[in-house]
Amino acid sequence: MSFKVAFIGAGSVGFTRRLLSDLLTVPEFHDLEIAFTDINPHNLDMVYQLCQRDIEENGLKIKIQPTLDRREAFTDASYVINMVRIGMLEAFEKDIEVGLRYGVDQCVGDTLACGGIMYGQRGIAAILDFCKDIREVAKPGCIMLNYSNPNAMLTWAANKYGKVPTLGLCHGVQGGHKQIAKALGYEQKDVDIICAGLNHQTWYISVKHEGEDLTGKILAAYEKDPMLSRKEKVRIDMLRHFGYYSTESNGHLSEYVAWYRKNPEDIPNWLDHEFGWSNGETGGYLRTCRENRNWFETDFPNWMAEPANQFVPEKRSQEHGSYIIEGLETGRVYRGHFNVMNNGTITNLPDECVVEVPGYVDRNGVNIPKVGDLPLGCAAVCSQSAWVQRLSVEAAVAGDRQLLVQAMMMDPLTGAVCTTAEIDQMVDEYLIEQAEWLPQYTEEIERAKGRMEERKQNGTFITKKREYKGAARIREKTVEEMNRNAQERRKEAAKTDKTHQ
Repeated sequence: MSFKVAFIGAGSVGFTRRLLSDLLTVPEFHDLEIAFTDINPHNLDMVYQLCQRDIEENGLKIKIQPTLDRREAFTDASYVINMVRIGMLEAFEKDIEVGLRYGVDQCVGDTLACGGIMYGQRGIAAILDFCKDIREVAKPGCIMLNYSNPNAMLTWAANKYGKVPTLGLCHGVQGGHKQIAKALGYEQKDVDIICAGLNHQTWYISVKHEGEDLTGKILAAYEKDPMLSRKEKVRIDMLRHFGYYSTESNGHLSEYVAWYRKNPEDIPNWLDHEFGWSNGETGGYLRTCRENRNWFETDFPNWMAEPANQFVPEKRSQEHGSYIIEGLETGRVYRGHFNVMNNGTITNLPDECVVEVPGYVDRNGVNIPKVGDLPLGCAAVCSQSAWVQRLSVEAAVAGDRQLLVQAMMMDPLTGAVCTTAEIDQMVDEYLIEQAEWLPQYTEEIERAKGRMEERKQNGTFITKKREYKGAARIREKTVEEMNRNAQERRKEAAKTDKTHQ
């Protein structure tokens, strides 16, 4: 088979290399056309060198097309894999730091909370441009596989306004599936699950082994496990109160709801630094992304000297992308969990939202079975988030500051921490500091500058939280410090994903 797959945001070393290796594990795909595009020529070149070396050492004749011109990359593509981070780490830092000035203590800031909302404003502006190019130069019917966050918001905008068929993909379901199976004493392959909800707030509503429903046994298994009982304090507390386990890590989940990060003195009670940034560290993902980017720059020659990735089944990851393309092109049936427009799939969430639910892929396309109602409490948690996402999407598409303020007000964590006056000022500060990535807000940014000046002149500028640095901050390591444990750092750097564009 020969068709074209374009990777945008291809300067993301861990993710691009992993997804390409997965794809080329499929025997029928050894004659694909592959294009990489990114706006950072240095990152693009490093990842291109690594991946082209992998291809050649696996005996394939594919020649990757690296280009800074995304339309060139998209031309005649059947699939576009999106993994961009608009604004790169510079904008990501502002997502975290501006929020901290108003007391919003985020671990990741990529899905909800004030940082996730702003990440969506940048990403939606860009993804609509990507969609325009796909419609104009890609193969008719080209499918976008979106790995970028905030996944639900970007997938929503691409489908509704970009008019490009788009699936949102994430590995949270697979990670939790493996963890639950292990806690219950089984292999992942022997435990059947159904997950449903919103991306990063998806619930394991059915967990079975050989037909036996194990859902009611999960809480006790986690509470008695000496490691999980310390590592998953937030997820266990949510399980205890809502009856179902949630997909995301302790740190991710803690910033999507109102209860765990609103009081600085309480935040340390819900995390343990022994388990790394994802357990809830303030700005933890930002720190590790910066460390790993610096490390990759320094260590790149060693990556090139290591053995190439092997394109063999046992090395294939659980990322959905390659399996979806394999199903569509070869007809092999694949079952996964995908982010799609709801359209009645989950009957007690709004029809117009993006839900993460089971799906089946074969040559006939992507088929999504009806889930029905979520458990009521789970639906309530997701419903609030869905409305934050809807307000955020509509704000980003229209450049509507009022909707943006409303999204921040309705966000569980931001609303729990901030007054309306603080949210108004914070939104203006975000617009001003991220202006270069927010073309749809050009006029509003000028108004925001005027309002900020007025606040300072008339004494209403809010300053009481501006020195707050977070309740669980860890100092960023230098390259020299990371050199002391080079092998471990190389492994961590390979995991860093979606940090480019």
